[in-house]
Amino acid sequence: MPEEIDLKRAQAFARQVFGFYTGGVISLLVHIGYKTGLFDAAATGPGTSEGIAARAGLDERYVREWLGGMTTAGIFTYDSASRTYSLPPEHAFCLTGESRLNVAPVSGFIPHLGKIVPKVMDAFRHGGGVPYSEFRPEFTELMDDSWRRIYDDALLSGFLPRVMGLPERLAAGVRVADIGCGTGHAINLMARAYPASTFVGYEIAQDAVARATAEARRMGLSNARFEVLDITRLPTDPKFDVIMAFDTIHDQRDPAAALKRASDALAPDGMFVMVDVKGTSDVQEDTKNPFAPFYYGVSVLHCMTVSLAERGAGLGTMWGEKVARRMLGEAGFTQIGVVDAPRPQNVIYVARK
Repeated sequence: MPEEIDLKRAQAFARQVFGFYTGGVISLLVHIGYKTGLFDAAATGPGTSEGIAARAGLDERYVREWLGGMTTAGIFTYDSASRTYSLPPEHAFCLTGESRLNVAPVSGFIPHLGKIVPKVMDAFRHGGGVPYSEFRPEFTELMDDSWRRIYDDALLSGFLPRVMGLPERLAAGVRVADIGCGTGHAINLMARAYPASTFVGYEIAQDAVARATAEARRMGLSNARFEVLDITRLPTDPKFDVIMAFDTIHDQRDPAAALKRASDALAPDGMFVMVDVKGTSDVQEDTKNPFAPFYYGVSVLHCMTVSLAERGAGLGTMWGEKVARRMLGEAGFTQIGVVDAPRPQNVIYVARK
């Protein structure tokens, strides 16, 4: 223990740590509000705890205590004279609706990942990791709930136009693969918007592929299909004109093999479009990124550990631009560009052979 302690600095740090704990507890309350419809009920206007509970069809005593937490956290305001709670419209905008700016769905990752902590601690002590099967099916649901909104809001109008020439190629008609496609919503949106192109999504999770296929049928799409496949076995003949990877490469057991396979499967004039978490490959530089602590935490509790569970590379969520550029080059790509994504958490890598 150091001989001298700056007591004020120690106290300030203790408050900072307690702030982390407070954020964790409030995240759970946000999750409750999202899943029970409390935010939607409160967004219709001010109300007493009785009134908001009645709107949501919930027990008043629980709602009252929840509102206390929401109010003291600064999410709600309270008028003591009328005993009414209000959800400011700006807060309602971020906690309700189908927009990608609704951040409430992300709260579900906190209780979900919390259940995995004991197994992750065991991996800290003995090595290895927690297999992907331990996270499902909840993880599939959480990813779908979060990314579906992002795709609906920004895929066609934001992500695709950031890649020069991509919308035009899709409109003209090309062969497209999405590796690690999840529940396939991105594929289905693109297939509907670009009927001249054909799309195939590959995903290792059977339940996600089933949901993707069902949605394609509901949308009446004849140019989209999905297969259960380890993406390191991506078909290389016939070649694809465009291969996409949304937030998936860093999770892979063998990301280098996945990138090499994508390179091998790409037509000579094709493009590989990889959306991933924004990072620098340098912890010191990442301290400037306000999203970095969240993604390093998610890496420990999911992305890295699912790879290590398969004796994989354990690349991690925050592998970053320097490592990504190197690995893309080693996979056979010679032209590698990086453009900003519509959301600050991500970047878009555009690679050609």
